[in-house]
Amino acid sequence: MYIPKRYGQSHVDKCPFCGKQASLENKQGVAVCKDHKNSTLDMKCVCGSWLEIRKGKYGAYGNCIKCGNISLKKVLELTKPEPARPKQNTTRKEAKLERIREMKNKKPAERKEVTIRSDELDLL
Repeated sequence: MYIPKRYGQSHVDKCPFCGKQASLENKQGVAVCKDHKNSTLDMKCVCGSWLEIRKGKYGAYGNCIKCGNISLKKVLELTKPEPARPKQNTTRKEAKLERIREMKNKKPAERKEVTIRSDELDLL
């Protein structure tokens, strides 16, 4: 039975982050929804190396140093993408102060006293 295609339903892109209908492209060239317009994909290949997301004639794809070019659809099936965290512009001084605060808040591990008697020793 022949069912004609309807306008706009033959190819619908989905956002890789949330699954909504994609209407925009981010700076990497990946189709995303309006909520993730400023997000970037940081993906790993099956072999474990990082993928470089590139934009080609037929859309975005991943380029692995070891494996070569991989379809973005295949990569998204294997791994669940998360938006890359925005890099914080912190100075060394601020980072050092943050580490000191974390160390102060950390409770020291409780020491456990072990008493060994002479009749309990195992001689090898």
